Amino acid sequence: MSKNYLWFPSLLIGLISCSSPQSNQNQNELDISETSSNNIQVNTISDAETFYAWTTDRIPMVSAHRGGPYPGFPENAIETFANVLTYTPAIIELDVAMTKDSVLVLMHDDELERTTTGTGKVNEVTFEYIQSLFLEDNEGNRTEFKVPTLEEALVWSKGKALLTVDIKRSVPYEKVIEEVRTTESEAHAALITYSFEAAKKLHLMAPELMLSVTIRNEEEIGRLQEAGIPWNRVIAFTGVAERSVEFNKAIHDKGVFTILGVLGNLDKSAAARGDELYVSFVQNGADILATDRPIEAAKAIQTLVPNTSSKAKFFTHVD
Repeated sequence: MSKNYLWFPSLLIGLISCSSPQSNQNQNELDISETSSNNIQVNTISDAETFYAWTTDRIPMVSAHRGGPYPGFPENAIETFANVLTYTPAIIELDVAMTKDSVLVLMHDDELERTTTGTGKVNEVTFEYIQSLFLEDNEGNRTEFKVPTLEEALVWSKGKALLTVDIKRSVPYEKVIEEVRTTESEAHAALITYSFEAAKKLHLMAPELMLSVTIRNEEEIGRLQEAGIPWNRVIAFTGVAERSVEFNKAIHDKGVFTILGVLGNLDKSAAARGDELYVSFVQNGADILATDRPIEAAKAIQTLVPNTSSKAKFFTHVD
């Protein structure tokens, strides 16, 4: 049964579990369709534009880097995405590579050794070979999970999570855009770019899609405007170092969400000094924390959720 929740902090505490991340194999074997899920439901392109339009009552969120891997849950696996959603609503960041026979699969590395039971390079093996493999978690433990295709991830995430899609260099933009359109995922799948040239190219190819664009200073704000990409199609990735309150305000004045990359050093600082560090990032103007610790970060920032929000209509909890 699906229920809409106004995101009062007391209700959010109920949505974000206070227990530690699940790591035993029994949890891995659950049917992910039957587990409780904290969802973000964006159904139309107009919904996406409204959701990502910055407002003073915005709800701070986490973006699960590579899907939010934890022990027993490997990166870029649909089961891993589902695990994160049992604790918190989230944006899911995932990586897309392409096999020798042009099938789009979720994989960060060029090589298969670190994250799967296979060997070789993704773009030098067939999808049939990829299908024979099992994913391994970050501790090197084999799971029973398979490498998903981009199509499977897009279909699964509809009505559950927003995606940011990191396109590996060997993957043609056209292939990703075709997959997004074929699965009717335009509303919930944003594309990640690493240069203004790439952002401009993607916008010309698919002007309906949201783009994550790296904007770290005033000069890059100007370069984005020169690229001719409308601000209502932009989510601003502000880098992996905390930006000033004034800079974040300049982005907000454009009506744009900021994503701060806390993955890496800032996550390590929070783990060492206390998760309340995540609170300070949001208080200084970060709207979305891109993190390798999405469960811990979400729990830390739950008290910053406003009592009422125009964004609350997009959040649901499903038992």
